[in-house]
Amino acid sequence: MKKALIVLKWLAKSFGLLLFLIIFAGLTFRVFAPKPQPPGELVDIGGFKLHINSAGEKSNKPTLVIETGQALPCEHYHWLSEGLKDSLRVVRYDRAGIAYSDMSHTPRDPTTIAHELHALLEKAGESPPYILAGHSFGGLFIRVYTQLYPDEVEALIFIDSSHPDQRERLNFPKQKDVSWMLNTVAILGDIGVLGIFDRLNGSILYVEDFPDEVNNRFYDYTLNGKYYRGYRDEIKWNQSVYNQSRGTNNFGSLPIRVFTANKRYNGEEANPEWIKLQGEIAALSTDGQHFLIDGHHNSIYSTKKNADIICQEILKLVKELGY
Repeated sequence: MKKALIVLKWLAKSFGLLLFLIIFAGLTFRVFAPKPQPPGELVDIGGFKLHINSAGEKSNKPTLVIETGQALPCEHYHWLSEGLKDSLRVVRYDRAGIAYSDMSHTPRDPTTIAHELHALLEKAGESPPYILAGHSFGGLFIRVYTQLYPDEVEALIFIDSSHPDQRERLNFPKQKDVSWMLNTVAILGDIGVLGIFDRLNGSILYVEDFPDEVNNRFYDYTLNGKYYRGYRDEIKWNQSVYNQSRGTNNFGSLPIRVFTANKRYNGEEANPEWIKLQGEIAALSTDGQHFLIDGHHNSIYSTKKNADIICQEILKLVKELGY
């Protein structure tokens, strides 16, 4: 019994020492880590700043505005910007709490987000007409933006977009509360441990097709816990996003182009019901077209060859619009 107690005390002391060393290393990392240098600018829209990164010359042509997937940084849409910037003005931005943007205390529902994006575009000196492109959850946001500001939008681009009824139609399991997990990860970010882990193991946002300068920026997001708190806040508002976007079901003759991944992440064929849902998005307009792209939910835009396909169709659309 006495030996067992000695062993337990030794283990407790060892664990405590290890924990101390990990926290000490993390805090040291926080102090000496290089400060992030966001491309683009941070714009105050009233109490907090949003990160915006614009490319291409301003002209009489529509400006493409990209709304990202849930918790994805705008840097992830690098190839879309690169493929279009010589022909169009391209605007990427990070919603509040995501990547380089400040946290906010505003709701994360699509109406609020649409108003924030509108304010950001105005304050950054951008002006309509816009072509809105939304990937994944971003597709739900651009539907609501168009409903609120119809005179500003000339066309909609959906990239493997979420559908308001997808949870029911695809029999998704009930959404679990992962706030505790994201809060824990955020704390690890605050004390620097997450930043060290990220650099030792590589960023989860890493894409082989991206230039090093883009992949290296992803390390900036784990210098503190803000990014994961932003992710947490977006997830909390999921049901509101579905509900508000469900009412946007008729866009008249507004041009709509839908790009859908034909594969799942594991390489299997996409669910036929998912393809059907995507077709329904194209049918929201009498001028809707649906394209299948060989790739999964992220690779259809994050790989250069697939991004080039989308860019070509967008440029074709711009010509059809008379520019």
